[in-house]
Amino acid sequence: MAEYTYKLPDVGEGVVEAEIVEWHVREGDQVVEDQHILDVMTDKATVEIPCAVNGVVKTIVGEPGEVLAVGTVILVIEIDGTAPTQEAAPKPAKDEAKADSSPPPPAGEVSAKRTEGASAASEKPDAPKPSAPPSVPGQARDTSPASGGGKGAAPAPAAPSRPSGERALASPAVRQRALEAGIDLSAVPGSGPAGRVTHDDLDDFIASGGRLASRSGAASAGRAPRTGVETIKIIGLRRKIAENMALAKRTIPHIAYVEEIDLTALEDLRAHLNANRKEGREKLTIIPFLVTALTKAVVDVPQANAHYDTESAVLTQYEGVHCGIAAATPKGLMVPVIRHAEALDIWQIAAEVKRLAEAARTGKATKEELTGSTITITSLGAMGGIVTTPVINHPETAIIGVNKLQVLPRYNADGQIVPRKIMNLSSSFDHRIVDGYEAARLIQAVKAYLEHPATLFME
Repeated sequence: MAEYTYKLPDVGEGVVEAEIVEWHVREGDQVVEDQHILDVMTDKATVEIPCAVNGVVKTIVGEPGEVLAVGTVILVIEIDGTAPTQEAAPKPAKDEAKADSSPPPPAGEVSAKRTEGASAASEKPDAPKPSAPPSVPGQARDTSPASGGGKGAAPAPAAPSRPSGERALASPAVRQRALEAGIDLSAVPGSGPAGRVTHDDLDDFIASGGRLASRSGAASAGRAPRTGVETIKIIGLRRKIAENMALAKRTIPHIAYVEEIDLTALEDLRAHLNANRKEGREKLTIIPFLVTALTKAVVDVPQANAHYDTESAVLTQYEGVHCGIAAATPKGLMVPVIRHAEALDIWQIAAEVKRLAEAARTGKATKEELTGSTITITSLGAMGGIVTTPVINHPETAIIGVNKLQVLPRYNADGQIVPRKIMNLSSSFDHRIVDGYEAARLIQAVKAYLEHPATLFME
């Protein structure tokens, strides 16, 4: 038998370090060459690391959330025969569309090594199951008969396991849990030194029906308090989202602008187009119309369709509109990008929105589809809410937020009260680049296009 030390391979594109996201093997597992054993995250993508040899895992180095340099030993594997050199190890098979939507950090910014991140990525059906996590104070323990809790468990003693009136020994954390649960600690048998009550003792007491024991030993009426506590590391895509949001709020002075838009005419047009659309065309939402309005409006406010590099103090304005559409996915917020939206009609935009959203949700979007936006639209209208204050997608200079559409009473030109379909558009701008007047000018142009939808189709 020989030992093969597997080092974190070069994941390409000049990457010198990567963050451990999830291990798919445990010590003692049998592994084979090219087996998917580890997920790591670089600045832009989650990369699958394959195994280099056949053998048995002896040692695993590195926990989820740790950032390791390329070339660091991550695995020791027992193999038959002579251990090959690291050069024989394959490079990661793919750098697929697990890319995150975070734009690159400003030039000169160096990512710091982090030892905290968070686990809990979903288990894959063919991946070895991780060992059971350690008990966390406040979480329920195994209640099988063998564990001493639940059905088949011994009932809680009717009397304290210490002399009557004697104060129970316990840590402040255990006392706080007991207080929140309405439990008299003197009624809980302690298994620690000198009869000290531990978290496990308290869990057993609760599992056996003593949760609501009052100070007098009688059961208290009312609902049982929730005392569970879960600690989650923030790693991978969620960590990148957190870092990018913090960077945006730390470096960009936001100015918010909210305007009410009457979408009655647009909604009538949308309903008509959907009712008469050709077979195979995607159903129209408000987003394709808003994207089209933006492509026209930014022509006169080009600094809102731009990137600003804080380090070099350089503003890059784009003629083409690469419109990001913020999308909620099981792994977190992603921003798939509609490339050159100015060259697409509303049906093509609707098809792209549907395709990109599905790719992001299923983890199939490519890195190119998740980066490079020049202005972003975020929509929470389906969830309700009349105003939002969206955070700019750094290094962009503007973001447009869609809110709830609702029927409200409004006065018409004759002074009569009529029902109108009203929606607020909430937008944020980088006030270093976009003045308040220019922000208002852009949104008023968008408003004019949406309230008179025929103009969207005019050159």
